[in-house]
Amino acid sequence: MVKFREIEKIKEKLDFEKMDGKIPTIAQDVKSKEVLMLAYMNENALDKTLKTGLMHYWSRSRDRLWRKGEESGNIQRVKEGYFDCDGDALLFKVEQKGNCCHTGKYSCFFNRITKKEQTVRDGSAIIEEVFNVILDRKSAPKKKSYVSSLFAKGEDAILRKVTEETTELVLASKEGAKKEIVHEAADLFFHMMVLLAYKNVDLLDVFDELKKRRR
Repeated sequence: MVKFREIEKIKEKLDFEKMDGKIPTIAQDVKSKEVLMLAYMNENALDKTLKTGLMHYWSRSRDRLWRKGEESGNIQRVKEGYFDCDGDALLFKVEQKGNCCHTGKYSCFFNRITKKEQTVRDGSAIIEEVFNVILDRKSAPKKKSYVSSLFAKGEDAILRKVTEETTELVLASKEGAKKEIVHEAADLFFHMMVLLAYKNVDLLDVFDELKKRRR
């Protein structure tokens, strides 16, 4: 479990009174850096979070304490915690299990206001998002999940799919149809990630290896 500073000393730095007893709290994915949700913590929720290492919030609509994932199973495990310069906002970097949003989206912030710009970061973010779903299918198998079925069949079945998708990408490239190349490349990326998850390889380790090859 993450080691925190003494709880009472932390609370001394926070201005619960100014915030009417409830401090806005941001949860951020510790790996992808994606903002997952905004909720509120009172002193009790903060106590529970720091003592258990799992994110707890105060529901203003239900007027009660609640642990993230208590019904869905999509818990948030605390990795880092911060408060801002005025002591009236909290930020926790978490390991998110499954999807954060009750709509089924990974993050609650999916309604875009500004026009989307294509960036390399967008690409890496979706890879990490899909990888997190794959990890969830591994830890919490679902009957109708294709990924869960691959994990159940074992390493040889996963390796066959990687080999199959590699061959299909080569054939698509030889035929020269851009749309098919994109489709088969996505299939190969996907099954490679399934293999990484099966072998307990962290996606960030692969990213770090790629950085070493940047020229």
